[in-house]
Amino acid sequence: MSQYCNTHTYILRHSDFDLRNELKPSALLSLTQESAGFSAEELGFGVEELKKKGCGFIIVNTYCRLFRPARLGETLTVDTWPLPPRHVIFERDYRVRSGEETVAAVASRWCLVDLNDFSLLTPERLGESHDRCPYRAEKTAEVPSWKIPKPGASAREVLRLRVGYSHCDYYLHANNTRYADFFFDCFSSDELRGVKSFQIAYGKQAKEGAELTFFREDCGDISVCEAHSGEETIAQFRIEFTEPRS
Repeated sequence: MSQYCNTHTYILRHSDFDLRNELKPSALLSLTQESAGFSAEELGFGVEELKKKGCGFIIVNTYCRLFRPARLGETLTVDTWPLPPRHVIFERDYRVRSGEETVAAVASRWCLVDLNDFSLLTPERLGESHDRCPYRAEKTAEVPSWKIPKPGASAREVLRLRVGYSHCDYYLHANNTRYADFFFDCFSSDELRGVKSFQIAYGKQAKEGAELTFFREDCGDISVCEAHSGEETIAQFRIEFTEPRS
């Protein structure tokens, strides 16, 4: 019997691309999360079904390994499947390909939360959808570590912004894909040549009106960033390049 996989093909738009006509990281994450939604609906725990149970999924980590940039004019296909959950952590992997060529491998971790108080829930809350789910153990990306190190003493402030209407989703906080835009804006376009992988850890919600300050530290071919709201760390970022930054 073949293993479960949800497959969806996307025609890309001009607005999905950056100044080099390469797919923006936020657009890539949007594609994977669209596919996650299609898969969840197919498996019986889509957004509307979960609302009836008073719960929903929030993403807590994303890791993306880039093999080459996806370029304007290409059509991308996303394959995705859920991995067996571990206590309150739900994992999902994605293979992003152009034809049969894999251009990116993405891994994500999610938590199921009670929509009233955002307390963490176990898979049993999904009921029969969990019992019948065809979880698949295959990984597309080997994540070096889900824990992102904090920037050290040499970190410097590189960006400030206010969370606005266009950043927010139906959970009334900055959508997780927008953090890719925020963190990549901590670098110049020249610095962003040769990105090998990137990783985002989501800590706390940033509501409309929140003032965010971003700090960055570089170490060879790795840079780490943090987004702060006052004294709170909202999100963390790690980016790896194909060669050290000068």
